[in-house]
Amino acid sequence: MSWLSDHINLIGLIGAAIILFLTIAVGWFYINKMRTETNTGELTSHSWDGIREFSNDVPIGYLLALFGVTLWSIWYILLGYPLNSYSQIGEYNEESQEYSRKFDSIYANLDSEKLKLMGEQIFLVQCAQCHGITAEGIDGKAQNLTHWGKLDGIMDTIRYGSSGLKNNEGEEYGGMPEGLLSEEKDIQALAHYVMKEIVGDTKVSYDDELVKYGNELYHGDGTCFSCHGDNGEGIEGVGPSLQDYGKTDFLANVLKYGKKGSIGFMPSFEYLGFSNKEIEALQSFIASRHKIQ
Repeated sequence: MSWLSDHINLIGLIGAAIILFLTIAVGWFYINKMRTETNTGELTSHSWDGIREFSNDVPIGYLLALFGVTLWSIWYILLGYPLNSYSQIGEYNEESQEYSRKFDSIYANLDSEKLKLMGEQIFLVQCAQCHGITAEGIDGKAQNLTHWGKLDGIMDTIRYGSSGLKNNEGEEYGGMPEGLLSEEKDIQALAHYVMKEIVGDTKVSYDDELVKYGNELYHGDGTCFSCHGDNGEGIEGVGPSLQDYGKTDFLANVLKYGKKGSIGFMPSFEYLGFSNKEIEALQSFIASRHKIQ
C-alpha cells in the first residue's frame, strides 16, 4: 500500500469512500421516505401542467453539505494542496528540469552540423505541421522562418508590423503597427542598420550607405528608438530588445509563451520542457534555412 504515501492518492481514496458512503446513505434515506411519506404540507400557487410543489424548507442535509464543502475549500486553498502539500506536477517539473540538465551536459560539445541535425529533428516533429518541412510557412499559413534572423525578417516586420510578444512574466506588451515606413529604400536601409549595428550579424555584407541612412531613420523623430531604445536594447513594457532578434533567447521566449501575430496564433510549447541545448539546436537549424527556389 505504498501508493497511499502520496497525499493526492490518499485524499482521492478518502473522498471516494465518503462519496460512496453518502450515496448509499442518501439513496437508502429517500427510498424509505418514498415508502412512508404522505402528501401533507402547504402547496405553493405555482403550477405546471397540473402539478404543484410543496413549500418546504431547504433540507438540513443540503445546508450541512454546503457548509462542509465551504470549509473544505478554504482548507484546500490555504492549508492543503497545492500550496502546502506534495505536488505531482511539481515533482514532474523538477524531474524534467533534472533530465534537461543531464541532456545538456551529454550534448554540450556538439559540433555545428550535429547541432543543426538535432534541431532539424525537433523542427520536423514539432514545427513542420504549421511552418512546413521547408520552413517557408506553407503559403502564408504560418510565419516564413526562412526569413528568421535575416534581413528579410526585419523588412517583413517593418512592412507588416508585429505583436504578441511577452515579457518574462508572460505579459503581452508592445506591438508594432504595419506601414510605419512606406518607401522601399527606407525599409531596406533600416533593416540593414538593425541587422549590422544592433543584431551584430556578421554572416552577410551590408551596404554602408544604407546602414548610415538607416541609422538616421532609427534615431529619427520617434521612429524606432523611442520603443526599442537608443541601442536596440529594448524598453521594459514598451518594446522588445532587437539585440536578441534571431538568437536563442528570442526563440526561447516565443517557445515559452507563444506568439499572436497577423497570420494566426502560435501556442506555448513550454509543456514539452525543451532543454537549453534543444532550443539552441532548433535555433541553429532555423537560422540555416533559406528559401527553396
